[in-house]
Amino acid sequence: MTILVTGATGMVSSEVLRALAGKAPVRALVRDKSRAPQIDGVEYVEGDLDRPATLPAAFDGVTTLWLLTPMGPLAPAQSANAVWAARQAGVRHVVRLSAIGAAHDAPTRNGRLHALSDAELQNSGLGWTILRPSNFMQNLLFTVNGDELYGVFGEGRVGGIDVRDIAEVAAEILIAPERHDGKIYTLTGPESITLHEAAEEISRAAGRPVRYVPQSPEETRDGLLRAGLDEWMAEALAEYRAAYGSGFGDFTNDHVSSVTGRSPRSIAEFARDHRRHFAGA
Repeated sequence: MTILVTGATGMVSSEVLRALAGKAPVRALVRDKSRAPQIDGVEYVEGDLDRPATLPAAFDGVTTLWLLTPMGPLAPAQSANAVWAARQAGVRHVVRLSAIGAAHDAPTRNGRLHALSDAELQNSGLGWTILRPSNFMQNLLFTVNGDELYGVFGEGRVGGIDVRDIAEVAAEILIAPERHDGKIYTLTGPESITLHEAAEEISRAAGRPVRYVPQSPEETRDGLLRAGLDEWMAEALAEYRAAYGSGFGDFTNDHVSSVTGRSPRSIAEFARDHRRHFAGA
């Protein structure tokens, strides 16, 4: 059994690699092996989901695929290239990272694009499991500026999830996919919180005051553009700001514990684990 992990240098897939290391033969797909962080027990192979001709060698001998495509307008094509390569290589099961609320009528373009790729995988003839996580707690690491916290919740509540919990769910399924075949898991944390509450936990862990500064969707978009994001990404995140502010992510469930056998990490745990980052932010 060989597991192939795509998006291997990104936030989620790097945690998936750590969760899998030592438990099964693991191969990581990267564009440039010389720039990839090395994790013991992981074989690194070069390939690019934008270039289908580079994929057959990387997929050779793979039985199970972790399929993650970066958020963006080309994601459906990248996912399609991976699914085609998987079919040609005889991959038996694909675990796909989708997005919260992915649907053809989702309030975000990212959710609508993921719905296309979810449907393609479901009709591919391959075994499949789809993960649709809520907002990542790790996004908070990039939205604290001095004593202020920014984000895309507005005044809404969101059942955000620690990326490490996503990775542990993914690893459990990738190692033994049979009982998860044909299932969709919407992954959340244990509680639905506001960013005011997140700021309180960050303040407590960091030992310094941090306050949440709400922004409108338009202010979110303009701030992201000033920070250097491209227009597509800034507008897509502003759509999440509008959706979360209207209650789109205000729920929790037991999907993490049903797969891993333990509760997902709380915002308090996340803040404590990253106290050094927040103390110096």
